[in-house]
Amino acid sequence: MLGLNDMLKEGTKHLVGKDEALLKNIEACKKFSEITRTSFGPNGRNKMVVNHLEKLFVTNDAATIMKELDVVHAAARMLVLAAQMQESEVGDGTNLVVILAGELLKQAESLLQIGLHPSEIIAGYEKAGKKALEDLETLVVHKLDDVRDEAKVTHCLKTVLSSKQYGYEDLLAPMIAKACIQVCPKNAKNFNVDNVRVTKILGMGVSDSQVLKGFVLPRPAEGTIKHVTDAKIAVFSAGIDIGKTETKGTVKITNAEELLNFNKGEEKAMEEFIHGVAEAGVKVLVSGSTISELALHYIERYNMMVVKIPSKFQLRRVCKTVGATPLVKFGVPTAEELGHCDVVTVEEIGSTRVTIFRQDGEDSQVSTIVVRGSTDNIMDDVERAIDDGVNVYKAMCRDPRFVAGAGASEVEIARRVSTFGDGVSGLDQYAIQHFAQAFEIIPRTLAENAGLQANKVVSNLYAAHQKGHADFGLNVETGEVASSTSLGFLDLLGTKTYAIRLATNTAITVLRVDQIIMSKPAGGPKPPKQGPMDGGDDF
Repeated sequence: MLGLNDMLKEGTKHLVGKDEALLKNIEACKKFSEITRTSFGPNGRNKMVVNHLEKLFVTNDAATIMKELDVVHAAARMLVLAAQMQESEVGDGTNLVVILAGELLKQAESLLQIGLHPSEIIAGYEKAGKKALEDLETLVVHKLDDVRDEAKVTHCLKTVLSSKQYGYEDLLAPMIAKACIQVCPKNAKNFNVDNVRVTKILGMGVSDSQVLKGFVLPRPAEGTIKHVTDAKIAVFSAGIDIGKTETKGTVKITNAEELLNFNKGEEKAMEEFIHGVAEAGVKVLVSGSTISELALHYIERYNMMVVKIPSKFQLRRVCKTVGATPLVKFGVPTAEELGHCDVVTVEEIGSTRVTIFRQDGEDSQVSTIVVRGSTDNIMDDVERAIDDGVNVYKAMCRDPRFVAGAGASEVEIARRVSTFGDGVSGLDQYAIQHFAQAFEIIPRTLAENAGLQANKVVSNLYAAHQKGHADFGLNVETGEVASSTSLGFLDLLGTKTYAIRLATNTAITVLRVDQIIMSKPAGGPKPPKQGPMDGGDDF
């Protein structure tokens, strides 16, 4: 009898049935979620990841861990894709998605083993997911009324930062709030996360980090002039040098006078160009490529500052900061093509000389957080925490509602969904009850990572919520159950909404799979991943 393997190419794997396909997929997702689970919360542990390029990462940031792990299992890869979607939509809560999806599949596994059909579990999960999102909307305990109030924004950001850099939240939250408010447009919903830059300078400690209004370039100016105020700025992306012909040419010089005249022609052309730029009122020249010694000589003569920026990404950021147009032609810029900066100065931070484009006015396009630290790993981890904080500020501008953190909202959802499940007839109620139980994993993980008795903590939380204290969560410092609102533990509603929706959809997608068909891998080396440089920044 002709089987499926006879129809497919030799080497194709075909897995079918509950044991071979579904349960193996669930097992893979469970194992994967356990990797990041111990990194959840303020007491989350770091992971030491060495990627395929032998670069070392020491971090508890789930998004970075999953990005550097080469996950090849198809089902586990779905969790990674869900986490990446959460990262792109909100910028925070990636670990929550993976943990919750893994626990939902674990609960589904126990239902499958007692005889429930995947379709019944999926139907129950869909009902429970819809109910959980409806209940979440009613659990709002705080609403930020002004996204430009530094004290209020700082209060809302502390919970996000304490889960990444526990102990530094009181230092980082005001810095991020100040940097974001400086570049917040009139319509806050148009806030762009790329306008808050991070410059890492080795040395000192994290507590020596600071916020600067403008852009910080981690290299000094080229000439002797190191400080200019109220400066007009011209940006040349192609460099400042005498143009060279595309074809080879030969110049025949027969005597010394011809040699002198030849050099004088080049010098005269360069002097006319620099003189024209100086006459336009330019005080600072920015070059994206080489600056010839002849050009530097005349730039110094006309008392202009010159900065060389080899990176095209950094050049774009400087243009955005000062409002200049990068010029490819070698000529005198027009008034519309020039930028303006209040102060351009070279300062020494630690032992590193940096050029600062500082805008003292209210219309600054870019603000920079200068991160200090004793090692590159520490600074990288602080940068990831700042990135999460800035992304949460952006989400806050769109929807400023918050729910109680520290596991409070999850326990309340679990309690309400469980009550809802009691009133549902049919086999769906088993799936709804197990969906509710899956939410216990959040306070349980927080307790376990803090070294507390998880069962005791969860039972105390249920007891408090049963009495009507819907905002009671776990205080990991004391191990006691207390009001999350009064302690200042707040989670953004948008983060939770996206996380629950993505985790539920991912779990349902995995449960819908009944067959796995894998072709034989192609031979030969894998093609390298092509991507933009400098983290894929667009400006």
